[in-house]
Amino acid sequence: MDHPSAVELGVQRARALVKERRFAEALQAADALLVTVPENRDVLYLRAHAQRLLGEIPAALATLAGLEELHPRFSRLFQERGHCYVALKQAPQAIDAFVRAVHINPALPASWSMLEGLYRMAGQAENAAQAAAQVATLKKLPPEVVTATVLFSDGELVEAEHLIRAFLVKHGHHIEAMRLLARIGIERDVLDDAQLLLEAVLDLAPDYHAARFDYAQVLIKRHLYQRAQEQAERLLAAEPADRNYRTLHAMTCVGLGLHERAIELYRELLSGAAQPADLRLSIAHSLKTLGRREEAIAEYRAAAAARPGYGDAYWSLANLKTYRFEDRELQQMHAAEAAASTFVVDRYHLCFALGKALEDQQQYEESFAYYARGNALKRSESRYRPEVFERNTRLQIEVCKPELFARNKDAGARAAEPIFIVGLPRSGSTLIEQILASHSGVEGTHELAEIPRLVVELRGREPDSANPRYPAVLAQLTAEDYRRLGEKYLSDTRIYRTGKARFIDKMPNNFRHLGLIHLMLPNARIIDARREPMACCFGNLKQLFASGQEFSYSVEDIARYYRTYLELMRHWDAVLPGRVLRVQHEDVVDDLEGNVRRLLDYCELEFEPACVEFHKTERSVRTASSEQVRQPIYREGLDQWRHYEPWLGPLREALGDALTRYRD
Repeated sequence: MDHPSAVELGVQRARALVKERRFAEALQAADALLVTVPENRDVLYLRAHAQRLLGEIPAALATLAGLEELHPRFSRLFQERGHCYVALKQAPQAIDAFVRAVHINPALPASWSMLEGLYRMAGQAENAAQAAAQVATLKKLPPEVVTATVLFSDGELVEAEHLIRAFLVKHGHHIEAMRLLARIGIERDVLDDAQLLLEAVLDLAPDYHAARFDYAQVLIKRHLYQRAQEQAERLLAAEPADRNYRTLHAMTCVGLGLHERAIELYRELLSGAAQPADLRLSIAHSLKTLGRREEAIAEYRAAAAARPGYGDAYWSLANLKTYRFEDRELQQMHAAEAAASTFVVDRYHLCFALGKALEDQQQYEESFAYYARGNALKRSESRYRPEVFERNTRLQIEVCKPELFARNKDAGARAAEPIFIVGLPRSGSTLIEQILASHSGVEGTHELAEIPRLVVELRGREPDSANPRYPAVLAQLTAEDYRRLGEKYLSDTRIYRTGKARFIDKMPNNFRHLGLIHLMLPNARIIDARREPMACCFGNLKQLFASGQEFSYSVEDIARYYRTYLELMRHWDAVLPGRVLRVQHEDVVDDLEGNVRRLLDYCELEFEPACVEFHKTERSVRTASSEQVRQPIYREGLDQWRHYEPWLGPLREALGDALTRYRD
């Protein structure tokens, strides 16, 4: 069991002093803690709380202003600010503070009670009645559920989960408690648990729209877009004007590849939007996917104008790869990145955007500094643990031996439609996809989530990290099990297809699961897209991914990942000889037509000139390379990493012999 840290013990003592009304001593305790942890949220909050109770209102407000810069989504700081303004008899400022508090965290009874009284004093009867209704609603809820909701809203997920699980064990099915536990699961990315909980809630209360909205969002996160769209349509049937439900519907269209329809829906939402920046960004993403570059640029710029310092808008422009920032835009980016009030998520987006902008200006040293800063900020938020992937690799090698494949040589679904393109991101996989999708008999889809989802199911409900069920379970499955899995994959991916003979699944991380893929789809084609390690790894280090690929935000992590990838691919080559076609990116650049013919021969497809002229093919491309594959190949891109060679010594050292054996 973990023991409380010295800071946690100090916070507990300060809270106890406040309860005992020993406010001066509590303030002294908080100040002593701030010497070692000057940015600690709970200590700063306790300091402001003690200052207010001592009547030091200006000092409390100053402490809260500093707290807001560090932790702008902490609801109780706004509640405390509201109390300060009440003490100063400044009702409008107090109302504003309490409204901000309940906007972040709707389960703050004290804020709602204060709002009810303040609204009545101001003669705002309707607002007072709404606040009173919220107070009444919270009074009906068990105190444990209210407290856990407060903890959840302020980001204290572990404490909230412990409290709400204990409540459910004691009291059984409680709709609000179950929904809250599901929302905690969503935040912690335990999506299968969240889905089951919300399904149970909706069985008990099918008209609970907030729970159905949460459920649809879980389905989107799990890439179950058709089912999510069904939920969105059900919500819209009940409340057709609800903006959240309309936005949800547009998101499902994006997931299903219906980008023209998504753009229409997002544009309809722009009318009357209080915060149009996110809508502009979504429109731009769909336009980019459709290859409508100039329109996408206009929307990205509109998003940046709608919310100054909007890092994602600037990074999205940089991520077009061919876009060049104007001086005015660069000044805005520098200013926003340097501002103390800029949120971390905006800051690292801006860092990656500035890295690319300065690279285009050949200012490589300053560019590298921004890439390094962006990676450090992103890595600080990540829960990535390289040893988990490395342990899975060892287990794959132990389980997926020749005898397993020999014993199941007649297993799986016999269909030959799928073409899997695997490897690391930034390895040329999008180029291979574009070449193959330019063939009249091949459907280009995108990075499909079906294999990862099957793996989650095989891992079981409560995976044991010390003794995981997958991949060991592969040795226990029957030929019929593998046939069923193959048929399920084919059925689940049908929605992305239009009837062509072959289709592409370009989820790069599927290289981890080639044993499973071979067993369930023995006639599928598997292509390993590989790139020289320095170029590939640096390409990842300067790329900010929309989601996933958490290994790519530090030199050590990306080098370990690349080395482990080589180890696992060497194993697949040994136990499944000839099963995987390796395509070296540098070879494709040096001899395009020869490698196009090699790819088509492997996939048993007739040669078509369109595959060599892939850049003329009009189709949706979702990955970071979408703009590059709409241009002819140019060799200059192969060695771009060499501009940064003076700062990449640690990467070269970490890669070790991978620098030579990647060609083995």
